[in-house]
Amino acid sequence: MKQFSHLATRIFKEAIGVYETQGSVDTPCVNPYPERTIEHDLFRKNWIDNAQWCLEDIIRDPDIDPVEALKIKRRIDRSNQERTDLVELIDSFFLQEFASVKPLPEASINTESPAWAIDRLSILELKIYNMDKALKGAQGDEELRAKCSSKLAVLLEQERDLTQAIDELLEDIAAGRKYMKVYKQMKMYNDPQLNPLLKGQTL
Repeated sequence: MKQFSHLATRIFKEAIGVYETQGSVDTPCVNPYPERTIEHDLFRKNWIDNAQWCLEDIIRDPDIDPVEALKIKRRIDRSNQERTDLVELIDSFFLQEFASVKPLPEASINTESPAWAIDRLSILELKIYNMDKALKGAQGDEELRAKCSSKLAVLLEQERDLTQAIDELLEDIAAGRKYMKVYKQMKMYNDPQLNPLLKGQTL
């Protein structure tokens, strides 16, 4: 579990590279890792994030057909649910890894679980990749280059801070200084029993 963030970062960057050459919003995940492994789940996590990133770009086209926009919005909703389910699956991996650890009497809980921090890392790697791409594409526009370069520097600083925080959190859990729980994301709007409109009611 030591420096788990290095493994996650490497796989996220690998997934971004594969998506760039073989992927699209309509392409099934081209996952090189065996199923039921943490590597497989991390790769799929970033693939989902990458496809959703592209859908978010498409839906912001000011000239998009409203019917097509609604279809994409519903795809984004499904993607968000898949992303949430996968984060919970990754947290289940950590729960199993730390199952034998007995928290110390003074142990505290973190504001977020390890997998939700890793979720942020996956999206951060996409931001870094796309900002670097924008920087390289800004040839001849010094103002844009300076803007992208400044933003990229901040993103890389965030990467250093977040990877350190993830590794420290996992070390604290392994040592019993912190403990973790997995709270299911109880999203009412996806539940036909809880969303009034899905029940045929009005707001």
